[in-house]
Amino acid sequence: MDNPEDGREMIKDLNRVWDLELTENTGAAQLETVLAEKLNALIQSDFSALVRLLYRIDINEARLRDLLKENAVEDAGKIIARLIIERQQQKILSRRQFRGSGEGADGSDADRL
Repeated sequence: MDNPEDGREMIKDLNRVWDLELTENTGAAQLETVLAEKLNALIQSDFSALVRLLYRIDINEARLRDLLKENAVEDAGKIIARLIIERQQQKILSRRQFRGSGEGADGSDADRL
């Protein structure tokens, strides 16, 4: 989240999807921690909901599987949180490029989480 505008947009998206109450001042480390807690709760209580969410966010399944294998001792929630943050950054950049091309300037949320 190098760009403050990107950070605000990501926080807004994540607050909406996860029912969080993150402020615009939320740092990257705090964001990762909060997401990891939510993800770990889903892993424990509703794994199928986690899978649906990851599919909806468009997390690369093969990459996730590889990262989880390579980092077996690391907290799975943190690994998944990093992937979600990375994917959100990609979506923000795509939206900006799409709007910049003169198309999609309607501000629709079609490709948001």
